[in-house]
Amino acid sequence: MINGGRILQNLQNLSQIGCNGATGGINRFSFTSEEKQAIELVRTYMKQAGMSVTVDAVGNLIGTYGEGKETIMLGSHIDTVPEGGKYDGALGVLAAIEVVNTMHEQQVLPSKKIQVVAFKDEEGTRFGFGLLGSSAMAGLLTEEQLQHTDEAGISIEDAMKEFQLSPYPLVNAQRNDIIAYLEMHIEQGKVLENENLPVGVVTGIAAPVWLEISVTGVSEHAGATPMPIRQDALTAASEMILAIERLLNDTTDAVATVGKLTVSPNGTNVIPGKVTFSIDLRDIDEQKVSTLEAAILQQLQQIAERRNVTLASKILQRIKPAKTDEKLQQQLATSIEKQGIRPYSLISGAGHDAMNIAEIAPIGMLFVRSKDGISHNPLEYSSDEDIIVATNIFYDSVVELAK
Repeated sequence: MINGGRILQNLQNLSQIGCNGATGGINRFSFTSEEKQAIELVRTYMKQAGMSVTVDAVGNLIGTYGEGKETIMLGSHIDTVPEGGKYDGALGVLAAIEVVNTMHEQQVLPSKKIQVVAFKDEEGTRFGFGLLGSSAMAGLLTEEQLQHTDEAGISIEDAMKEFQLSPYPLVNAQRNDIIAYLEMHIEQGKVLENENLPVGVVTGIAAPVWLEISVTGVSEHAGATPMPIRQDALTAASEMILAIERLLNDTTDAVATVGKLTVSPNGTNVIPGKVTFSIDLRDIDEQKVSTLEAAILQQLQQIAERRNVTLASKILQRIKPAKTDEKLQQQLATSIEKQGIRPYSLISGAGHDAMNIAEIAPIGMLFVRSKDGISHNPLEYSSDEDIIVATNIFYDSVVELAK
């Protein structure tokens, strides 16, 4: 059995780094001082669990326990969205460390090497490009993608260099020795809560496409320009955003979100001349995503023409949907049954590093019940009891796989 008090205390300690005392939200973005503090804390936990610790070419923090050419990898991420919760990603990393710590204390010697990874920049908050560390590990990261910049114009490559990382050649971060990847994560939805179950087995992960849309009109005086002849980029963008919502309301499972918007010149008495906004489009069916993407862009272009503004689009990121491995699903289900819990299967609507690792290894995911389905929010919550139950299930599965 794992040490429940220890993982809960470690989770609490990590949640203090980057915490906004006024809101309770956590702001721990990649390549920042807050993330650096978190890395050092997690590094300490890895060493206490008997692991040797390294950092790869792009900044993935990796703890290693045992020896062998074949690797069972466990992990998640420790970066957050703006004003995020304390469980998303962090729980998966700390649960993986607790699994190894328990094995170390109980002198369970695996026949295969076990590694715990805290992936670099899963959320993509700072640069608008997520799943960075797992992309590199799967051989999917390109030099062009490292040129994505933050709002200050700093590129990912520049940020890496500031962190004393040397990403080139990118092949240095690639892996070909992983025989299984397991990730424990909060559900971020209401399915398990509705089923009154503490855990569930993930069968597949929906695919996200991130687009950046630029709408360009004409900046003019707000008082001197008649309404009918304006080329207002913001009103055009507003109509576009509502059109996206209407289009997605007609689908069954796909979702699209406009979560980031920049207005220029952003003055009270100036008609907006340019607006840039993001689109996060995702579904488990890759063809459906492509069809919806084309339909969205067609509607946006029609609105642009009618409103006499110009439209430009750019793909920030495109990830394939991923199916989890049936054998790993079965192992997780078996471990759940040992706890006297009914195994339950579900789809992940949220993206995870596991999607990229699926390109190079079998993946499995265990979900933990989320209260009210809330995530990416300070109110994000999974109970202590559910966390302990889930981590024990995770431990059992890893021990069985490592035999």
